[in-house]
Amino acid sequence: MVKKWFKNIGPGPLVAAAFIGPGTVTLCTLAGVHFGYTLLWAMGLSVMATIVLQEMSARLGIISQKGLSEIIRTEIRHPFFRGIAIVLVLSAIVIGNAAYEAGNISGGVLGLESILGNPAITLGNFSVNILSISIGIIAFVLLYIGNYRVLEKTLILLVILMSMAFLITAAITKPDISKILSGIAIPKFPKNSILTIVGLIGTTVVPYNLFLHASLAKEKWHDKSDLKFARKDTVLAVVLGGIVSMAIIVSATAIQTKEINNAADLAKGLEPLFGSFAKYFMAIGLFAAGITSAITAPLAAAYVANGCFGWKGSLKSIKFRAVWMFILGLGVLFSSLGIKSIEIIKFAQVANGILLPIIAGFLLWIMNKKALLGDYKNTKFQNFIGIIILAITIFLGLKSIFKVFNII
Repeated sequence: MVKKWFKNIGPGPLVAAAFIGPGTVTLCTLAGVHFGYTLLWAMGLSVMATIVLQEMSARLGIISQKGLSEIIRTEIRHPFFRGIAIVLVLSAIVIGNAAYEAGNISGGVLGLESILGNPAITLGNFSVNILSISIGIIAFVLLYIGNYRVLEKTLILLVILMSMAFLITAAITKPDISKILSGIAIPKFPKNSILTIVGLIGTTVVPYNLFLHASLAKEKWHDKSDLKFARKDTVLAVVLGGIVSMAIIVSATAIQTKEINNAADLAKGLEPLFGSFAKYFMAIGLFAAGITSAITAPLAAAYVANGCFGWKGSLKSIKFRAVWMFILGLGVLFSSLGIKSIEIIKFAQVANGILLPIIAGFLLWIMNKKALLGDYKNTKFQNFIGIIILAITIFLGLKSIFKVFNII
């Protein structure tokens, strides 16, 4: 039974690993510190939205046996609009992931530093962080092997490690279960919470996961009968990811001080209250969140480039490897030297802000094409839910752009 279950695990855990990165961990930490249990409902809402969109993405990959970026290139007929779509996708996913990769690696480093300190080598005026390079090497080896099964099993183990770490941390704090249930069931909008609510949804419903899921689903499954496995895989993984995010919020609620800026601060803040075990579990969780995102971000970028340019090849092809090596290399460089690529990240946020509603809209459009999907196109109910989510993504996109230009 267990063996069969593991055999049918698909890319769902990889998708969960991708959205629970250091950014999500930090945002959930701040949500818990400043608003307690009251924003748990926002995470519940984002989990439902993510399940709907990721199921569409997986179904598209299995039925069409194509990635989302490849379908964008072939289904948008007008050369001008196709060109704009491809440039936007490449900007947001490839350049965006290069900018965020430093944050993913730095997040993993923060977790390790909570336990190991800060081992660094000084080269002239530069201080090189050894832990950043170590995480980069681990990610490089796993991606270079180019074996989907090895990558899948490694990331599943890391996701399990991350999940256990954050869930145990939450349990150690002895939370009030009735307040947790109330926070999940009753939407509340405390003062100054709107940007945090939007952020919680925005870090869960992410554009690059839609590309990643379609590409990985077609690698894993090749028959229409596999859809039932894909759906179970998606629901279980995204719900688990949501529970893990909620566990981080619950853990942060136990801290009385407001002087918490990231999950590493939370790990240190938990130690005097609940002993060193809490600190270690939180640190391990942050490390696992960082390293899983450090692997999935370059992988997603490579799949997107493959589809946009129409390259033929597998995980081991030279062009595919060149893209993820570029993303990973930049991430390691910026992280190890402590360079903050603010302008690149701002550009990526704007591109992502524009891309999220466009991709959600395109996905809805393509999921209604009988010529491509036959009887597996969207039902009326799926379209109704999809339109609601599309409205949310438009709001998220506008908020992301306005925030970058300091309009809000």
